[in-house]
Amino acid sequence: MEPVWEMECWSIGVMAKPNWLVAGLKLWNCILGGFVGQFCMMESKVPHIVVLGAGFGGLEFCKQFYGPDARITLVDHTNHHLFQPLLYQVATAGLSAPDIAQPIRSILSDRPNITVLLDTVMDFDLAGKKVVLKDDVLAYDYLVLALGGCTSYFGHPEWEEFAPGLKSLADALRIRSQILLAFEEAESEPTTDEHERLMTIVVVGGGPTGVELAGAFAELGRHVLKADFRRIDASQARVILLEGAPRVLANLPPELSDSAQKQLEELGVQVRVNAKVKEISEERVDLDNGETIWAANIIWAAGVAATPLTKKLGVELDRAGRVKVASDLSLPGHPEVFAVGDMALVLGSDGTPVPGVSPAAMQMATHVARIIENELSFAGAVERPQFKYWDKGTMATIGRSAAVAKIGRFEFSGLLAWLAWLVIHLIFLVGFRNKVLVLFQWFYSYVTYKRGARIITNPVDNRSSGAPAVAAREKKA
Repeated sequence: MEPVWEMECWSIGVMAKPNWLVAGLKLWNCILGGFVGQFCMMESKVPHIVVLGAGFGGLEFCKQFYGPDARITLVDHTNHHLFQPLLYQVATAGLSAPDIAQPIRSILSDRPNITVLLDTVMDFDLAGKKVVLKDDVLAYDYLVLALGGCTSYFGHPEWEEFAPGLKSLADALRIRSQILLAFEEAESEPTTDEHERLMTIVVVGGGPTGVELAGAFAELGRHVLKADFRRIDASQARVILLEGAPRVLANLPPELSDSAQKQLEELGVQVRVNAKVKEISEERVDLDNGETIWAANIIWAAGVAATPLTKKLGVELDRAGRVKVASDLSLPGHPEVFAVGDMALVLGSDGTPVPGVSPAAMQMATHVARIIENELSFAGAVERPQFKYWDKGTMATIGRSAAVAKIGRFEFSGLLAWLAWLVIHLIFLVGFRNKVLVLFQWFYSYVTYKRGARIITNPVDNRSSGAPAVAAREKKA
């Protein structure tokens, strides 16, 4: 910047006919240019931390990092943080999309050292310490990978067309619209057989998401939509939960799994364990025992894999695409790069993988924040502590006053577990406004047996009105 300073100042001094306004502007540019140059040089010396993903892991890192001067750039392909544990409530018309999401910039508005970019990660240059985005390239001193996961169809990606997963607001709104559209079509359909097809919902996967979806769909038909239609009896809707293992919620003790299945069946859900899916096509599920289930809506809640971007890191992955990180959560051979959340394979003290749940991702993010803080605060080698996961418990809601929970040594189900589930999810829900709205919606639904988010956002049914499926059924018959 110095040559510019000297040239501009010299040009002011030799002006034959001084124009004081121009001279003043030139002098101001000289001064400002000097300050900007110094600021740029200072900024370039400040450590730069790039965080990819604004889910639970990425956002928690930004909130927990209070180390010495450092620039943080947070990159996400959406402009909002999504509270995924309540995503199923949007899909089942219990809550509206804004109730469980909040703008990232709003959450971090009081952190001037954090820059938020709306962009998509394309590639990595770990050797050059750079991240390639769709519209930019970011150099970093530390990189925190918190890109989350995606739905896994266990080697059958073609099933996604017919059985959508639930990972984003777009997924939830699509499922909600298709469920409500099916009931609308049934109201206009004179054939009883078509009523059965249109009002059948199959949920594949008996984990927490599958159990919560199945219970919510059963309540939607039996208690909410029952009074909305005149030609059909929405309470006769069939909800079928398919689980390939011997019991649902296999991560919980057998007693709680049995309690969950009993509570689901009391709501009218047909729970089928040891039911392995062989094929999924339009409105059709084929099981390995030869049975075929016809359903207008099939929801996939059976598997989760790491983001496909992990394949571009050039490090060892497991079968689900997760990065095999070191004990401090860094990538082997790259101590400045960390992976947290669903995209990281972390082994607990007992040798089993740490579960892909939000508390685990948040604990990992806090652990990484402390490591980077220490290394920036104290020059020289600082021994990195090993990550230790604290299991705070597991719970799943099933329906109105129905849930199961395991917190430490305590196991409980029914109303007490449901109340615990409500309180804990309200505590972790981001934003005061979100907490108030969700609490009001839950209270309204509990008292009136109604749900206020029964809006079809996409009135065009892209399922071809079931024509191919009808032809297939007629051919089989």
